[in-house]
Amino acid sequence: MSISVVNLTKTYGTQKALDAISLEIKPGGITGLLGPNGAGKSTLMKILSCFIPPTSGDASVCGFDILEQSIEVRKKVGYLPENNPLYLDLYVREFLGFIAGTRQLNGNIPKRVAEMVEMTGLQTEQHKKIGALSKGYRQRVGLAQAMIHDPEVLILDEPTSGLDPNQLLEIRHLITEVGKTKTVIMSTHIMQEVEAICNRAIIIHKGHIIADDSTSNLQHLATSKVIIKVEFNTPVDGKLLKLIPGVLDVSSAASNLWHLTSSPGTDIRADVFQFAVEHKYTVLSLHREEQKLEEVFQELTRT
Repeated sequence: MSISVVNLTKTYGTQKALDAISLEIKPGGITGLLGPNGAGKSTLMKILSCFIPPTSGDASVCGFDILEQSIEVRKKVGYLPENNPLYLDLYVREFLGFIAGTRQLNGNIPKRVAEMVEMTGLQTEQHKKIGALSKGYRQRVGLAQAMIHDPEVLILDEPTSGLDPNQLLEIRHLITEVGKTKTVIMSTHIMQEVEAICNRAIIIHKGHIIADDSTSNLQHLATSKVIIKVEFNTPVDGKLLKLIPGVLDVSSAASNLWHLTSSPGTDIRADVFQFAVEHKYTVLSLHREEQKLEEVFQELTRT
């Protein structure tokens, strides 16, 4: 087990940032940590990376206790905080060499630095000062320092925050590649990012875990509505569509294209097809729309 958390609580004064949460994460894959601002995501990441201690509860990383064996945990973990603290006056290679030294890496440090420069796509910027780099390249440097000691677990707090679309895609690709061989935990506010690269999503709200499943399963958690998308070969009167059994609402998406809303747990596709047969319409397409993770997130964290 890469990560084990049992009844973990963190209190700041009278406020509970985490309230007796428990979870387990097996080796490999990418787990998305979701939640509104102040939900406790960053607190959990700081505890797992041994930056702050919990108030109560237990946690271990790669079999090492975060309190009793914190040095061993730090050897197994690579951590990229949200604010990505870097030494702006150092050159990229100089900074990575410094980090490698503080990690007490055995072997050829310059070789390892060169490997990380290539892995994170820093070749063209490696001889520049970090302060002269764009936000995207600074994130790459942050990822390089987090991975330079070849950790088994990578903890990334908002790794794509503030990046432009091209930079975002590049960092996503890098994280996806890393997730093939390491256990990755990343927090993000970008739901499309979770859908694109995460195998699992954990939603935290007010210090509690309110959902924990694969991203595909979580898309079916919200229960407010089911939408069927149907396209006919000719215009159809919306009033007739409302008469189909189980249809609660209809809306026109485009010419001859309709969205039909039904109650949770119902499947009206057979009734829609029967409607088309009876009225001599041809159905060009008919499918149930997958609920987006963003809608699930909004429904689960509404209160």
